[in-house]
Amino acid sequence: MSVLFISDLHLAPERPAVTRAFLSFLRGRAMEADALYILGDLFEAWVGDDDPTPLAREVQDSLRQLSEFGVALYVQHGNRDFLLGKRFAHHCCAELLGDEHLLEYRGHRALLMHGDTLCTDDVDYQQFRRKARNPVYKWCLSHLPLKRRQRLAAEWRAKSMAANSNKASAIMDVNAAAVDEAMARHQVPLLIHGHTHRPGRHPLDAGERIVLGDWHDFGWVLVMNGEGCELQSFPIPDAENNPTAA
Repeated sequence: MSVLFISDLHLAPERPAVTRAFLSFLRGRAMEADALYILGDLFEAWVGDDDPTPLAREVQDSLRQLSEFGVALYVQHGNRDFLLGKRFAHHCCAELLGDEHLLEYRGHRALLMHGDTLCTDDVDYQQFRRKARNPVYKWCLSHLPLKRRQRLAAEWRAKSMAANSNKASAIMDVNAAAVDEAMARHQVPLLIHGHTHRPGRHPLDAGERIVLGDWHDFGWVLVMNGEGCELQSFPIPDAENNPTAA
């Protein structure tokens, strides 16, 4: 058996091929795992657990079926879906994780993160994140009318894409000192995260950092078992040439 890790699917009605690939993944190889960890940005935007769209319902129903099949399901917030709440988790039979989660599995000890807090050189984003994650701000936002939240989400997506297009590539990647500090604080030899859309494995003095890929032309999954970890990719049929911003 194994544990699977995915992130940055950015599910949206405009990207049906990715949704089909994800639902197929849930009905297939995910059912063979002990657990599935989704490390943020499952959705391109999540305006609240009262989202009535067909995509939101279909994804939640499919995640619930996976849970009821016996696969433990864990979900971490990303920068795009930080409003995922208790109603979503209850419907999916999932556990919502904190921003930093320690995992121990078959001899592995790993720190799980979405990864956005490691991008400390992106000062503008970190300022927005502190505001957006404030409990008072989240409460006020979640109590706005649904249509207003949907408009805000569209505006944020547009602003994010415009801002990222003008930022140096290095600014949007993780900061090495932030990585070292997080791993030292939790005393782990392995850090697993997403967010940057730069899949790969990076050896460190303290161990290793594994970056999950975003689902676009390819889907990405990290497989952890008693023999080690393997970062795998697979093609997404009919995937749109429509890149998503981190």
